[in-house]
Amino acid sequence: MLDPASLAQLDAQQLRELALSLTGQVPGKDREIHLRQTKIDQLTHEMAALKRWKFGRSTEQLDSGQALLFEETLAADLAAIEHELDGLRTPPAKPPVCQPKRAPLPPELPRTEIHHEPDSTACASGCQMQRISEDVSEKLDYTLGLFSVERHVRGKWVCRSCEMIHQAPVPPR
Repeated sequence: MLDPASLAQLDAQQLRELALSLTGQVPGKDREIHLRQTKIDQLTHEMAALKRWKFGRSTEQLDSGQALLFEETLAADLAAIEHELDGLRTPPAKPPVCQPKRAPLPPELPRTEIHHEPDSTACASGCQMQRISEDVSEKLDYTLGLFSVERHVRGKWVCRSCEMIHQAPVPPR
């Protein structure tokens, strides 16, 4: 390496020779840089190809026998979908009327009515309550060879001023 202090001591001829020798080295360095860059580009391309080969889209394909399996079930699937769509397109029928789950007790059985009413028909605000409806529940009873029906009738009472409904509690069974 040349020192800046030593360059000041060189004459014009020596400086020309030094400049020529340095320019002769530049094309060699350019060629070396170009070769190294070419090698880097080549390796980068190879790495990209290997990554595509290893991690890229799989080349697994169905053979013709497997493809036929899907075609066989395709017709059945399409028919099932069409049937379901037809069911959705038609308007639903009237909702069924709610029927009790149990059959009513036979009317020929003897019945005993038990009424359950609130303790008082006066509201807490002092108004008189009015009877608006009643809840009826029937219970089958058996006593020594005789079936009978107990009808529990619970009245519903309302206070018009405070709009509260009062009803006797359900008796324990």
